[in-house]
Amino acid sequence: MRAIAVLTRRFLVEYIRNPVNLLVLVLIPVVFVLVAAEPMADAAELLGGTGNAVETATTGWAAAFLAALAMYFQTRQAHSADRRLVLAGLPTWTLVVSRMTTGLLIAVLVSAAALATLFLRTEVDDPFRVAAGTLMFALIYVGIGAAVGALVKDQVNGTVVILLIWILDVFFGPALTSPDRVELTRWMPTHYVTLWMVDLPSGHGGNLGDLGIALVWVGTALLGSGLLLARATRAGHRPHGSRRPGWAGQVGESFRKGVRQYGRNPALWALLVAVPFIFIWLSKLITEEQYSVMRVLDDGREIDVRLWLPDTHAGTMAPIAVASLATVAGLFIALGNREGDRRLVQSGMHRSALLLGRFGEVGVAVLITSAASLAVTAMVFPAKQWPGFVGGMLLLAAVYALLGMCLGFLLGRVAGVLIAFVVPFLDLGITQSPMLRLEPPGPAILLPGYGPYRLLIDTGLTDEFDETGGLLIGLGWVAALTVVVTIMFVSRTSAARRHARAAKHLRLREAASG
Repeated sequence: MRAIAVLTRRFLVEYIRNPVNLLVLVLIPVVFVLVAAEPMADAAELLGGTGNAVETATTGWAAAFLAALAMYFQTRQAHSADRRLVLAGLPTWTLVVSRMTTGLLIAVLVSAAALATLFLRTEVDDPFRVAAGTLMFALIYVGIGAAVGALVKDQVNGTVVILLIWILDVFFGPALTSPDRVELTRWMPTHYVTLWMVDLPSGHGGNLGDLGIALVWVGTALLGSGLLLARATRAGHRPHGSRRPGWAGQVGESFRKGVRQYGRNPALWALLVAVPFIFIWLSKLITEEQYSVMRVLDDGREIDVRLWLPDTHAGTMAPIAVASLATVAGLFIALGNREGDRRLVQSGMHRSALLLGRFGEVGVAVLITSAASLAVTAMVFPAKQWPGFVGGMLLLAAVYALLGMCLGFLLGRVAGVLIAFVVPFLDLGITQSPMLRLEPPGPAILLPGYGPYRLLIDTGLTDEFDETGGLLIGLGWVAALTVVVTIMFVSRTSAARRHARAAKHLRLREAASG
């Protein structure tokens, strides 16, 4: 027990010492509970959900999101250290119990942050029920984060897996959609927790009731993830080697090595295909059969058109899926190669060749993400101008992939992933969404998704192309972000280049003196 207490304290101190973790403890609850709660409640009413329940459920969503990613990165980044502790003689169960106890404390911490934000925003009729429900959200996702950390060693994959589970759980759960609309959603992790938390009895909880099934989910998530962590701690992994390219083929070799990472990672390919399919296809499935009014630009004039919501909702959801995945892809391309690029430049590789290879990797991610989303979109959304719609989707993916690279140069993994998800959500899901308001607010023009999204609405809902302005704004973002990425890359590798030149001059002097 003493060893468990010591390890838990050290793990928790490690979490608290990271200022990024403390920052997101404030940022995520503010985004979901303060900023997004009301717009999402409006969207829920359109989709047949319970609008008032959304504003309460956002506390659970925020706590779950924080808990899952915190637990994933803690277990994944410390995996090698944990194995060394076990090899040195520490009992596996001691390490696993310490990790899971740390997860429980993190769940309490993130739940408190989310609840504090809710209590500042509004009065709560049943604070005990809301607090208990929020904690159950966090505990379930502590288990999910730990399980993904035990199973998925690539951090791109792990992040996307968690986002996929969370997105499905939230956006197709009983708060945003009708609780009885889709039978499959009853098997999502927090379906019964949400219903109990907002006091909306399901009627299909059986003898256990909604609270009983929710507690079963909590216990199963924690126990199952603990067993997986124990198994992963005992497992061994072989390191992968790498090869250094020559200058003549440096651009091509840099590009091939990046693409090879995707090719060796079939789970990432599956996720890049599965996320858009599930996200877009389910949007069509859950949408209420009703009309909605949207404002479009037609023949140079703004007009309000009445559209059949089941035919348009999937088309408006596709950009969010594309932008989120493209941002995460760009983020991890920058993060995964940040230190390696310095060493490659220091060893003599030309920065221009290396940077072009990285841009090539981003291009592959843009094409894969867009192609997968467009293939699914074509099945459920009748776009009016398909060539323009395809171009708009590629433009949007390029903007957000480059933005993800900028985040990768500036931030660490935890903060980068959180920001990479929050920015597309606030930009495209809240601010630009034509389902929530006839036209975006004035400051929305400053956001990266404004131009491409205008282009997608125009080409998706009208017969004539009118959004030259949106196209130019999107291209301007691509050009500006390309310059920013280049400056960041040059800045980060300048010291390595100076070292490489100094070493080369030293070798030349030694050769001349010899």
